[in-house]
Amino acid sequence: MLSKLHLSKSGYYNYLHRKPSKQSISKKERMQAIQTIYDDNHQIYGAPKIAKEMQKKGEKISQRTVGVYMREMGIKACYIKPYVKTTFDSDFSTKLHNILKRDFSPSKPNEAWCTDITYIFTLEGFVYLTSVMDLYSRKIIAWTDASIFIGQVKHLEFDLIRNQSH
Repeated sequence: MLSKLHLSKSGYYNYLHRKPSKQSISKKERMQAIQTIYDDNHQIYGAPKIAKEMQKKGEKISQRTVGVYMREMGIKACYIKPYVKTTFDSDFSTKLHNILKRDFSPSKPNEAWCTDITYIFTLEGFVYLTSVMDLYSRKIIAWTDASIFIGQVKHLEFDLIRNQSH
């Protein structure tokens, strides 16, 4: 095998028993420190914050070096998106009338419908899912999803008209 690789036996055994260099020892210690800081901070910290933490402890290390080591280790910061309030309470009590009077079991199809709007968070942003359900059959008779809430009603009207014809 060594002859195929053009290596001598003595060179191979010298490599096996070689003591680690100061640089490789230092690199391992730094990588362990990076991993510790990364884990202690719930895997949120990236290279800039980890470098600052290490510098506070007296370690002379650059942000770039921390970034290189993190890539070698296969770790990266996880960004936690801040909570954004998407709905705001409004008082519609004077405008809305309770037609169903909490009777959610109509006697025939298409006598009572209910609707719901759900906000679904994705990596690209919110998707708004709007659906209309017939309370008699409990089936969804129309639904639409969109990344922009404006225009949802028009899509629902189209779906309702399309479903009424079937």
